[in-house]
Amino acid sequence: MIDLSRLADLIAAHGSVARVVIAEHKGSAPRDTGTAMYVWRDGQQGTIGGGHLEHAATKRAREILKDRATIVTRHALGPDLGQCCGGAVTLVTEAWDAARARDEIDAADWPFAGIFLRRVEGDAPLPQKLRRKLAMSSEMSGAIKTQLVEGWLVEQVWEDRQPVYIYGAGHVGQALARVLAPLPQFETWVADVRPDLMAALPESVHRADQVPPTAVMAKAPPEAAHFIMTPEHDYDLELCHTVLQRPFEYAGLIGSATKWARFRKRLRELGHAEAQIDRIECPIGAKELGKDPHAIAIGVAARLLDLRRLPGSLGTGMEL
Repeated sequence: MIDLSRLADLIAAHGSVARVVIAEHKGSAPRDTGTAMYVWRDGQQGTIGGGHLEHAATKRAREILKDRATIVTRHALGPDLGQCCGGAVTLVTEAWDAARARDEIDAADWPFAGIFLRRVEGDAPLPQKLRRKLAMSSEMSGAIKTQLVEGWLVEQVWEDRQPVYIYGAGHVGQALARVLAPLPQFETWVADVRPDLMAALPESVHRADQVPPTAVMAKAPPEAAHFIMTPEHDYDLELCHTVLQRPFEYAGLIGSATKWARFRKRLRELGHAEAQIDRIECPIGAKELGKDPHAIAIGVAARLLDLRRLPGSLGTGMEL
């Protein structure tokens, strides 16, 4: 799948950005078809598996940035790159800037809703067989797998990014933001009024640092996930009280079983039903991973990914 929102954000931040996607793979490969990374003049985001393959792809991506070019390259993961995977991958590298995005995404004619279809190799017209299959797929449920068909790249567009709100930019909040930021399933927000902590967040994370976290929560959409982890227990309680007064998809509170028992008592006193209180998970993370902030973040991310498991994201989905 292609995350057009992320691409637009990176273009806005860096001007010219190259997107490198694994368009197809055979045999053993370090990442699945559909995996993408983004490269700009002095940085990058994501990974297609590291090693010599990624190093070569990054170098090539930077070389085409100024030309707004598209290139297709094929690599045997053995003799070509000194890797021992034994498989083969095809990479499509596209250099984007605001003008190209406007011409080829914003103003383009999209014949198949939710499918970003473009010719990346050769000059052949869209194969009629592919056109028929795409038309049939639009009437069926399920995602379309990223694939390269006779020079045409087919990618489903991410249209279901879940907003994730993290209240508190301390150690766990920072770690969780860094784990979630590269994942296309989520749009991550951090609410905190401490400027030094907010400055350390990844650039793709939205910052809410001018208003209290309760005000941020009040404007969150009903499909949002909320993680409450401020430095003040009283404020954590206020946020729990606030979230229970509005629709939400998931809510988690950092803390011990003792803290949660006290919070449950206070939330009952504030008029919340037991079944509603039960919707807040506490503690968060995976107990077996330990209490290190990064371990907690990994456990939380795994929980969210399990809840938001989507077909067609990486290497799965309908083959045309």
